[in-house]
Amino acid sequence: MHRLAAGLLAATLAAGVAAQTPEWPQARPISYVVPFTAGGSTDVVGRTLAEKLQAALKQSVVVDNKPGQGGGIGAAFVAKAAPDGYTLFGGTISTHAINASLYRNLPYDPVKDFEPVALVATLPNVLLVDPNLGVNSVAELIALLKKDEKKRSFASSGAGTSTHLAGELFADLIGVPLQHIPYKGTPPAMVDVSSGQVTFMFDQMTAAVPLLQAGKLKLLAVTTPKRIALAPNTPTMVEAGVPGFEMASWQAVYAPKGTPRPIVERLHAEIARALQQPDVQAKLHGQLGMDLVGGSPQELAALMAREIPRWAALVKKSGASAD
Repeated sequence: MHRLAAGLLAATLAAGVAAQTPEWPQARPISYVVPFTAGGSTDVVGRTLAEKLQAALKQSVVVDNKPGQGGGIGAAFVAKAAPDGYTLFGGTISTHAINASLYRNLPYDPVKDFEPVALVATLPNVLLVDPNLGVNSVAELIALLKKDEKKRSFASSGAGTSTHLAGELFADLIGVPLQHIPYKGTPPAMVDVSSGQVTFMFDQMTAAVPLLQAGKLKLLAVTTPKRIALAPNTPTMVEAGVPGFEMASWQAVYAPKGTPRPIVERLHAEIARALQQPDVQAKLHGQLGMDLVGGSPQELAALMAREIPRWAALVKKSGASAD
């Protein structure tokens, strides 16, 4: 009897504690870590989703920019965070595919340290130059690079990003050695390209739109297999005379490994719902050219299973390294 009474007392106390403990997500604000500087594609996606999640979950969702190491600094931070649903991560093709082979000592494992939540969008990379560079096509840029060694530089949003690998692939395909200039995000890289400090760069169309509209950058080509709606008169890299050059970036949301399945499923459902809202579609797709997906955790995991070995092969072929 004493044991039964003790058991009942313990159960009663546990129930009382549980009743006093707020369930997710009511305990505290949610942190959405963006591993690049403000203003880039991942940041735009993060802030857009954070606003919608905040409304849906009735809890503050705070964007925290942690740039560096091709997104690796932010990824490593989230990999070590408590798997309680209060830390989310804006992952990309860089953090969860390319970095796995580009860094020999990556401080996180893109598969073992994360729970896939949602595949948000795919988006094209574009080839950008300073309008004052004096080139009007990919062929003219290649001719300039072959002729002038001082012009053989390209910027990226960070070592290990898809923008870095795009430049390495370009160098490999045209047979010209190029100097990679990594930045801690897209905006400072674009500033230096638009001012002529660096010759060219590949980056997402998303981030390029404002500077293209202002006439501070010139668009030479898109990296996707087909032309894009935002720039229907701009050729693909293959059409522009660089056979074998095809690539597209992607944006996704992750949580630390071990985050409870109900929380992951709720987050995926709210993100998928947000991506269907007209204002989000108008901004991310209509204005910035993203193809919105809203893919499930399983679909995101399957994409990673394809992308990690694909990029490993390119890294090996190009000889690229971020260490």
